[in-house]
Amino acid sequence: MQSPIQLEISRRNLLISSAATIAVTGAATGEAVAQGARTSMQHMSKVSLSVNGESYNLDVDNRTTLLDALREHLHLTGTKKGCDHGQCGACTVIVDGRRINSCLTLAVMHDGDEVITIEGLGQPGALHPLQAAFVKHDGFQCGYCTPGQICSSVAVLEEIKANIPSHVTGDLTTQAAVTPAEIRERMSGNICRCGAYSNIIDAIVEVAGTKA
Repeated sequence: MQSPIQLEISRRNLLISSAATIAVTGAATGEAVAQGARTSMQHMSKVSLSVNGESYNLDVDNRTTLLDALREHLHLTGTKKGCDHGQCGACTVIVDGRRINSCLTLAVMHDGDEVITIEGLGQPGALHPLQAAFVKHDGFQCGYCTPGQICSSVAVLEEIKANIPSHVTGDLTTQAAVTPAEIRERMSGNICRCGAYSNIIDAIVEVAGTKA
């Protein structure tokens, strides 16, 4: 049987050990919080973009897509988030002259690049020819896919003009032509769930100035 003195010493040791444990745990927690804050700061990057002719300097999380940078940081909501998996084309924008799915690329990958969105092609009262043609030929119904469709259409005509072949180009030794088959193939990455495809082709053909 322990004496009262031994019990007192045991209780004192227990209290001392508990206090030491709490102090060590608190210090470790504080260090973890500080480390987390430092790590969080390391996830941010500065990105410079030229969007529709204007320069922007952004502080973005490294995981931010170009689509979210345009919509959430610059409030250019014309570019739509559809599937967010690169399958529908609603988020198509033109970067350094090439069309891309902005949901599949990170903003930090485009530091210094020139980006054109649907807002940069034209505005009410000063529409881009393809925007006007889409209106004339009813190339949309709900309109959700339309910004991506038009950006992609602009790039398609530039690709054909530059004689860049597609999978349906029959003769690689001659200038690529604007034909329904070429347009369908090149626009196949832009989905219109309303089914306005024939009208979209009519709009593109008119702007191209052909009788395809």
